[in-house]
Amino acid sequence: MSDDPASSITLEAIQARAAELAPHVLHTPSLPLETQALGSGEMILKLELFQHTGTFKARGALSNARAIPQDRRAKGVTAASAGNHAIAAAWAARASGMQARVVMQNTANPFRVARARVMGAEVILKDPGPATFEEAERLRDEEGMTFIHPFDGVDTVLGTAGVGLELMQDVPGLDAVVVSVGGGGLISGVAAAVKQMNPDCAVYGIEPEGAANMTKSMASGAPITLNGTDTLADSLAPPYSMPLGYALCRSHVDDFVTLTDDEICAGMVVFAEDAKLAVEPAAGAALAGVLGPLRARLQDKRVGVIVCGANIDAAGYGALMARGQNHVAALRG
Repeated sequence: MSDDPASSITLEAIQARAAELAPHVLHTPSLPLETQALGSGEMILKLELFQHTGTFKARGALSNARAIPQDRRAKGVTAASAGNHAIAAAWAARASGMQARVVMQNTANPFRVARARVMGAEVILKDPGPATFEEAERLRDEEGMTFIHPFDGVDTVLGTAGVGLELMQDVPGLDAVVVSVGGGGLISGVAAAVKQMNPDCAVYGIEPEGAANMTKSMASGAPITLNGTDTLADSLAPPYSMPLGYALCRSHVDDFVTLTDDEICAGMVVFAEDAKLAVEPAAGAALAGVLGPLRARLQDKRVGVIVCGANIDAAGYGALMARGQNHVAALRG
């Protein structure tokens, strides 16, 4: 393998991994959303919320699980997560005939903890931050389990790239693709696929103001670690980026923009009212980015929006929708 892992994320490698995963993941639909926000343009939603486990995370987790050598599979897999990745790792382990012991933050939404258990995982709860990762690393080092990182690694990126590959195949001629950004695992894969299939298609990343790690990494010229994060979009709140994701974003993403939490909640309201979709904040951020800071740039364009997930409980969803109702008028413009 090359000393530069980013060089291995070729279109041929993306296509090969997508073909390998195709019998096991869903080819999620891409459907238009009627809107006047883009003038004569068009908005197409890539509905990854309908993927197994409710988010795109299933692709990267399964890509990693299937790459584990046979002689290591008996030890099983572990993961560190606030929610979606733990659910996906549990599902991928079960689909691959392995056990899973996932480490989740003790502040994680109980709905997501329950979903991980439904997928067959043993759930270990630890304090947020280093303690969560330290326990997963202990399981790796002392018990021989394979640690599946929530957003880093070639196998993860090749898995998430399938989202971009499907979108570009299903909707040729896009002018731009908009992706929410957490640790960078989704946008790095999507952007690598999009740009290698159509270099003229712009890719934009959306981050919360309180967790703008990739935005600040780009400004710094290297991946950075934030002192802390402050956003209700917990799926978009990893405090650091990794060299692989940073390198791919540096090469393939045109720009990053940030949103307030109020705007993210308003994006969830627009999804519910206009698309009839109940999404989590991470997905709401992508639509809010199109309707907010990117609107002028996307006028009269054909725009793909990645609807990344919908793992949220009813009570939490209701509270965020109520908050969003107070700000949706400003977002609609």
